[in-house]
Amino acid sequence: MQARTGDHLIIEGAKVGISRRDGEILETHGPDGAPPFLVRWNDSGAEALVYPGPDAHVESAEQTSTT
Repeated sequence: MQARTGDHLIIEGAKVGISRRDGEILETHGPDGAPPFLVRWNDSGAEALVYPGPDAHVESAEQTSTT
């Protein structure tokens, strides 16, 4: 998984009743844009260092601005 600053990390709810999370990637800490990512979550404004799991994907800043 690769990302750039400004992209969005989307984590799908893995179980019924768990909502999808969306956050802006503020920094990438791995080589060539790899995880971990520093993310600011849209629902809470909290920032966290995230190692995304298999239920996550990255949307580019361009994709996010058009949806």
